[in-house]
Amino acid sequence: MREPLDDSTLAEIARLICGDDGPLIYRRGWELPQFFTRAGWPSVPDHDGTPRQEWTLDLLRRRQQRSTDDIARAVLRLADPREYRGQEREFKATLHQLNEILALEGLRVDYVDGRPKLVEQERIVDIGSRPPRVELKVAVEDVVKDPELARAVQLRLDEARTCTTQGAYISALIMLGSLLEGVLLHAAEARPASRSLSKPLRNMGLQDLVDFAHDNGWIQHDAKMASQLVRHYRNLVHPHLEMRTRHTPDSDTVDMCWPIVNAALNDLAASAPGKARNTA
Repeated sequence: MREPLDDSTLAEIARLICGDDGPLIYRRGWELPQFFTRAGWPSVPDHDGTPRQEWTLDLLRRRQQRSTDDIARAVLRLADPREYRGQEREFKATLHQLNEILALEGLRVDYVDGRPKLVEQERIVDIGSRPPRVELKVAVEDVVKDPELARAVQLRLDEARTCTTQGAYISALIMLGSLLEGVLLHAAEARPASRSLSKPLRNMGLQDLVDFAHDNGWIQHDAKMASQLVRHYRNLVHPHLEMRTRHTPDSDTVDMCWPIVNAALNDLAASAPGKARNTA
């Protein structure tokens, strides 16, 4: 693995390692260092009692600062059948989710003589796996109670539609990303939260806001996962990233991102204070 993984990718890898979402293998705190030792990491510290995903993500971040080799070893151990003796269902679920996560990094897991191997691939999301069409069922005012901010959000929605119809696909994606970040920031500022912020709001990016919204039950898990796609393409505001990924967004790309934004807005409206809902 030549390049460091994006922090959102590391967060999803940490989630898979901890296994909080079924049907994955749930690893208790004392089992996490054992996993990394089996992956071939030297000098793995004991779990210190902090939340498991937080501890795992912090460990992945610190190791990646030294070298990407240990990250590759952890990824490959997640995909190693020897980690799942008698647990074929968990193995298949982990591998499927892992390859979905790695796709945005231009990587996938393949097998040579039954052993996992990281293989480079083009950084293009499979159109066949695009999110289902989700229509916007709410008004912006149902999500954003501040009238001035609601007008600004509606303007971005309208401009994103105009950019899409005019073929300005990168501009449309940037608009969608800024819109999503804006409504999530507003929710974090205005709503009572059951989980505390991990950092000051001014230092939180889109991925932090997505995680915070999901942790507090404001958006569902599918919206959280799919929002990575919007975040990835929103970052193409930086031309060098487009050159590095070797992928220029087109109408298919925008068509994949619209349902994600719509789903997040629908979830935020449904979870607004005073409304009861079930989260997933």
